[in-house]
Amino acid sequence: MIKAVLFDLDGTLLDRDTSVKKFVEDQHTRLSSVLSHIPKKLYAKRFIELEENGYVWKDKVYQKLAEELAVRRMPPGELLDDYLTQFKHHCTPFPNLISMLEELKKKGYRLGLVTNGYGVFQYDTIQALEIKEYFDTILVSEMEGLRKPDPLVFQRAAERLNVKTEECVFVGDHPKNDVEAARNTGMVAVWKTSPHWNEAEAADYTISDLSELKLILEIHEKAVQLSN
Repeated sequence: MIKAVLFDLDGTLLDRDTSVKKFVEDQHTRLSSVLSHIPKKLYAKRFIELEENGYVWKDKVYQKLAEELAVRRMPPGELLDDYLTQFKHHCTPFPNLISMLEELKKKGYRLGLVTNGYGVFQYDTIQALEIKEYFDTILVSEMEGLRKPDPLVFQRAAERLNVKTEECVFVGDHPKNDVEAARNTGMVAVWKTSPHWNEAEAADYTISDLSELKLILEIHEKAVQLSN
């Protein structure tokens, strides 16, 4: 029986692609006195390319941008500080996020969030999405000293929810760090489709919209009942 549902954050609950695009375009506009010599489309394009879907931290991104695009009037460190303080204002949820979480809470599921990243920054994102209150536990890699796909972080999340890993569903967009890693701990793995990956072979189920999760849980529970 499934007692808990756990989620990844970036690319699963947060529409990261849209959020990054909004932020970087706004940064170019706000800092026009420093960046106006660079076409906005080029600035946004190179930022998105260099950060590789969030897997390259922004200190390296801004250093490279400064070198490539001749940013001279503001140090890369100040551009990074701007990112850290301003990104939260551009956080965009995937459709049906709040209604999905409300449905799961009403059905009595315990909810958890497991995300890689820096503590304060990720908590700012969670606050911006207005979803903190829905979760019974939140694990951020920097604060835990563990990163997905380490199985210990999934096991720790289950322990904090007072359930077994076999009683958990994990929803994420990364085929290995989320789907395969969660399944390897005994969790039911749901892949939230992403334009960055073609498939997630280890997934038990696949969804393209968060609203589909309710049906997936119902299908899984019926399948378990029939097998028993």
